[in-house]
Amino acid sequence: MPRHITSEQHLVHETTRGTSDATAEIRRPLRRCIALDVRTGVLLLVVFGIIRVALVLHSNVTGSYQVVSLVFVAMALLPWIVLTPAGRKRIRLVRPPRWRWMIPAAVTGVGFSLAGFALFTSLWGDDGGNPFVYIAGSYSAVPTGLSETNRLIYFVIFAVIGMLFSPVGEELLYRGVAHESLASRVGDRAAALIDAGAFSVVHLAHFGIVYTAGAWGFLPAPAALWVTAMFVSSLMFYAFRRLTGTVLGAIVAHAGFNLAMNFVIFYWLDLF
Repeated sequence: MPRHITSEQHLVHETTRGTSDATAEIRRPLRRCIALDVRTGVLLLVVFGIIRVALVLHSNVTGSYQVVSLVFVAMALLPWIVLTPAGRKRIRLVRPPRWRWMIPAAVTGVGFSLAGFALFTSLWGDDGGNPFVYIAGSYSAVPTGLSETNRLIYFVIFAVIGMLFSPVGEELLYRGVAHESLASRVGDRAAALIDAGAFSVVHLAHFGIVYTAGAWGFLPAPAALWVTAMFVSSLMFYAFRRLTGTVLGAIVAHAGFNLAMNFVIFYWLDLF
């Protein structure tokens, strides 16, 4: 550096430049309010988590889950509303630099889902302790006594919905905006553990806290295993974010998980 610039002045210059670069990742109207920092990461996880849990629990009572999809849409739109192109690049919302890992991401997602089904079925069979059975019960729009043609139609509809809404929305939030916000302070490894923890806990609304026969209940052992399964799956999604170099890798792995779950519900469980 030039001799007339002191080390302290150089430090201030570097700090200011870093702040400017970070600010440039947020759209201009929002720069006074938020940044990709820990506060934003925690706020996003808490706010989206509370809203989602409340809506899912309410939908468990009403049997109508359309409003829950709006949460996933909001998650998916978040990077486009809040971030500039530089910000979206930082959260790895980019074309995959390592395409060779995309197919393994999908296959691994399918494998995790099938392994989870096998584990829960071995412990609780086809009763209410199996999250696949309980979640299938939320498919209230599906009639019983389906013909094979109608079964295929419903499977395709629910599979497409399951592969789009939650994988895109959740991964752009948990492995995207929230992760990078947390990683700015605690690093990638700790951030992955935190967003995996938040991801797994909100899934208690989908199973663990249950509404059956007009009454609420809690299933301690199945819930603990379900949260653990979601936590491990979340870390798997993050692993494919790293392996592919893009959050799209996490989305593909998550989509594979949901595809297999819907296949199990429509073709392995005798519920429709």
